[in-house]
Amino acid sequence: MVALLRRLHFDAVVAFGPLHIACLFLFLIPFKWSYVGWLLATYAIRMFGVTAGYHRYFSHRAFKLGRVSQFLLAVLAQTSLQKGVLWWSAHHRYHHRHSDTDEDLHAPARHGFFWSHIGWLFAGSSGNCDRESVRDLGKFPELRLLDRYHHVPGILFGGALLAIGGFPVFMWGFVFSTVVLWHGTFSINSLAHVWGSRRFETGDDSRNNFLLAVITLGEGWHNNHHRYMSSARQGLRWWEVDVTYYVLRLMSMVGIARDLRRMQS
Repeated sequence: MVALLRRLHFDAVVAFGPLHIACLFLFLIPFKWSYVGWLLATYAIRMFGVTAGYHRYFSHRAFKLGRVSQFLLAVLAQTSLQKGVLWWSAHHRYHHRHSDTDEDLHAPARHGFFWSHIGWLFAGSSGNCDRESVRDLGKFPELRLLDRYHHVPGILFGGALLAIGGFPVFMWGFVFSTVVLWHGTFSINSLAHVWGSRRFETGDDSRNNFLLAVITLGEGWHNNHHRYMSSARQGLRWWEVDVTYYVLRLMSMVGIARDLRRMQS
C-alpha cells in the first residue's frame, strides 16, 4: 500500500476524487435556474483564466502584460485548481516538444484515452516538472510564490462564493463548476487528439473540433494551434469561434494586453 501511494500524485488524488464525489450533494439542493447562471459564469471566467493565462500567456507568451496584470491573470488561472502557473506551463511546453510520442504524457494513440485525459495526473511523476524550461516565468518571485501555494486562489474563490451565496452557490459555482472545468480542459489533451479534422500536417495527432472550441473558449482549434503555437489567435477562419481571442482583442484595445502575436510561417 505504501509503495502504491508513493507512485501516486498526492495533490491530484486528494483534489480530484473528493470534488467529484461532492457533486452528489447537488441532488439535495432544490433546483433554481440562478444556480445554472452561477455555474456558467464561474466556468467561463475561469476557463478564460486557463486558456488566456495558463495556455496562451504563460506557456506560449502569445501576448504581453504588465506585471500586475500578469499576477492577476495567474491568480485567476489558479482558481481552476490546476496547480501553479510554472508547473502547468512546464508540462505544456514539454507536451509540445514531444507531442504524440512515447515521451508525451498525454498522447491517446500511445497511452490510451483514459491515461491522456486524467490518468497521467495521478502518476507520482506528474508532480514534478522541468523548472529550467520556465526560467522566463521563474524570475518573478510572485509567480514562484503562487506556484508554491497553488491551492490558495482556488480556496479563496470557493470561500468567496460560499460567503456570497451560501452552500448552494458554493456547490454549483465552485464544486460542480470546477469538475466541469477540469474535464473541459482535459478534453484538449484527449479528445482533441482523436476527434476532429486536420487542416495542417503538424507531425502529431492534433485535431480541430468546433464543439470543443465552444466548450473551451477557442482551444478546440487544436490543429491550428499546433501549427501556429505562439499565435494569440487559434480560430483562424471567421467561423472558427475563439472567445478567448475576442476578449484578448478587447483587452488590447483598452491597453491591458499588448503585442498579440500573429500566425507566422
